[in-house]
Amino acid sequence: MTVRPVVKRTARAVLLDGDDLILIKRTKSGVDPYWVTPGGGVEPTDPTVVDALHREVSEELGAKITDVVPCFVDTVEHIGEDGGATGVKVQHFFVCRLESMDPALRHGPEVDEPAGEYEIVRVPFTRVGIASVHLVPLSLRHYLDGNIEGVRAMHAPDLG
Repeated sequence: MTVRPVVKRTARAVLLDGDDLILIKRTKSGVDPYWVTPGGGVEPTDPTVVDALHREVSEELGAKITDVVPCFVDTVEHIGEDGGATGVKVQHFFVCRLESMDPALRHGPEVDEPAGEYEIVRVPFTRVGIASVHLVPLSLRHYLDGNIEGVRAMHAPDLG
């Protein structure tokens, strides 16, 4: 059995606010717009993946989150920058609720040195809402499309 080394990890929020899913619309020169969940790379200074999630949501949205529950993992081939380590990137997705958000508090590389535009958007957390945007990665789009009720159930009071 061949085991591929994990060379990068990310933490991303399937962030619910009532009936809405909060996403970031990415617009870059020469590339069609696409939508991503808030989040990003786990840094060596992050004690845990969940700590990275909180940091990233704060940086990208100026937001605080609550009720963080693991919901999906995506593993993709990854080639490091400038010929760096080759292996896989593991993206950890967590369903969570928005506690508060103030875009004026956004900070970090996406704000300080943006590569294109980062627009906070809300879409209905429905199959139609998800289909209305080009959500990446495609594996997440398919997972959410088939599991909206299940993702919502991860916040059920009787889950434990």
